[in-house]
Amino acid sequence: MCGIVGYIGTQTAIEILVDGLERLEYRGYDSAGVATVVEGKIEAVRAQGKLFNLKEKLAREVNVSRIGIGHTRWATHGKPEERNAHPHQDPSGRIAVVQNGIVENYQELREALKTKGYPFLSETDTEVIPHLIADILQGLDQSDPSQAFLVAVQQAVHQLEGAFAIAVLCADLPDEFIVARQQAPLILGFGQGEFFCASDVTALVPHTHTVLSLENGELARLTPLGVEVYDFDLKRLRKLPRTLEWSSSTVEKQGFRHFMLKEIYEQPAVVRTCLETYLNPHWHATDQPQESPIQLGLAPELLDDLQQIQILACGTSWHAGLVGKYLLEQLAGIPTLVQYASEFRYAPTPLTPHTLTIGVTQSGETADTLAALEMEKQRRSNLAPPYEARILGITNRPESTLATMVDQIINTHAGIEIGVAATKTFTAQVLGFYFLTLELAFRRGRLSLERLENLLKGLRQLPAQIETILEQQEKAISELAHDFADTQDFIFLGRGINFPIALEGALKLKEISYIHAEGYPAGEMKHGPIALLDAKVPVVAIAMPGPVHDKVISNAQEAKARDARLIGVTPMDDNQARSVFDDLLLVPEVEELLSPIVAVIPLQLLAYHIAARRGLDVDQPRNLAKSVTVE
Repeated sequence: MCGIVGYIGTQTAIEILVDGLERLEYRGYDSAGVATVVEGKIEAVRAQGKLFNLKEKLAREVNVSRIGIGHTRWATHGKPEERNAHPHQDPSGRIAVVQNGIVENYQELREALKTKGYPFLSETDTEVIPHLIADILQGLDQSDPSQAFLVAVQQAVHQLEGAFAIAVLCADLPDEFIVARQQAPLILGFGQGEFFCASDVTALVPHTHTVLSLENGELARLTPLGVEVYDFDLKRLRKLPRTLEWSSSTVEKQGFRHFMLKEIYEQPAVVRTCLETYLNPHWHATDQPQESPIQLGLAPELLDDLQQIQILACGTSWHAGLVGKYLLEQLAGIPTLVQYASEFRYAPTPLTPHTLTIGVTQSGETADTLAALEMEKQRRSNLAPPYEARILGITNRPESTLATMVDQIINTHAGIEIGVAATKTFTAQVLGFYFLTLELAFRRGRLSLERLENLLKGLRQLPAQIETILEQQEKAISELAHDFADTQDFIFLGRGINFPIALEGALKLKEISYIHAEGYPAGEMKHGPIALLDAKVPVVAIAMPGPVHDKVISNAQEAKARDARLIGVTPMDDNQARSVFDDLLLVPEVEELLSPIVAVIPLQLLAYHIAARRGLDVDQPRNLAKSVTVE
């Protein structure tokens, strides 16, 4: 969603702010703006649309200010117009605020401020914040302006309801700005005589590797001398920064046309990293080992005596959860529910004993998922075993809010993902479920040691198999994409463990190409969706070896009989599939249980190349945000 950048130090602020905003573009936005302090006045510049519009405005004047805040806005309250862009100011122009999140009680605050004579120029919820701070300031002792500013922000955030992260400038205090966080991410960066804030570390990596994540209910004052962190009651806190392992190259395209394509190609390395991290290299079935082949480091009390698992997620993470459900039920024998976090918040399932709740979010900041997990924690907080809360997170960001609120996490080690359409993080989440499943299956004695060893062998072969697909299929998929320049609808079919991959393939295509696409269980085609088929509706069917292979082929033939163009995701030596499909997306032959990892790769490439052929903004599709941090 919205992005925040702040800077104070010895360099020109505008350049750092714009560079940071560019690195946050992937989060999604429709307007942008910056505010600096110049000769005792706030200079605010805002623009609708892409960042080059803002850059054109900034280029008209020289601004050497060493302090500033910037923002990219994703519209929630008010249309994406310049008057609704951040920063917002109080009527005197002395206070400027940028915000990520939603102030849920803004209408009530707005009406109260209107009665005091405060005019409102925008439709946003954010505009109440600078007015509120200015109003509070008027009633404070001004003998120490810096302390008064801090107290005013502190008192203001106490009146805000909802999820928010803010950065605040004051024209009278050119050597400091204040930030605050409540349920929306905000990270501080530490340099040599300069300090930063941002919604995401991607904006900080080029400038510093020393960072500190604010937690809920914390605010900070940044000055050229350092950073002071407080809780919302202004109690000073002692917090230690951490060092990032990422380098600047991880947020560069490195010769690829788009970040999405780069991230598709990073998947073999991601899988290797996960395997090296979580597989016990010394485990062999012939040794009759007592220890698990999986090294997740999860506490026994989290996994012992499980009778049920519930998975909470949104979007692509929900699809990963569906693959996880199949694995957990079929291999570990544990009944598993997969819930949309946004629905679970308002219609939670009945409480069941011995239940593990898993929250899946690549950013660790997805608002609906975090809220659903928090609600589950609260529901079980006063319950005795076996109804106690057991909560596990699967995320790509171990420093995220998710990691602070769950018992433990499985870190997917996918590295920074810039493209809005998730690719490598989906694959890494699915791997996380493989590891968890095999850990549970071993603990429960559900699989023989020989069967476990065969599955581990198959997992270790995946990186090379993904590389084979990328090397041998991308050119053909790029050429195939030419044929769908005017296509308006797609159908994706899968069965069993690959039904979620059909859903994921459809989601990727509609996210970045804006083609209407739907995923269905292949066996459900005849129960309604078959009515959609004609020569204008291509059908992609995932036909991997296993018990449902022949059934998928049969369902595909039903589509072909309705003149649909058939595209098959199938092994390279599947002669039966070759005789049925019009086009082939070939993958190495793998065991059905491991096939989602290879089957999803050509679908990612197909979506990417169709969107690229259409000349669309692959990395920043319209209306979408990388990290959905508001409800």
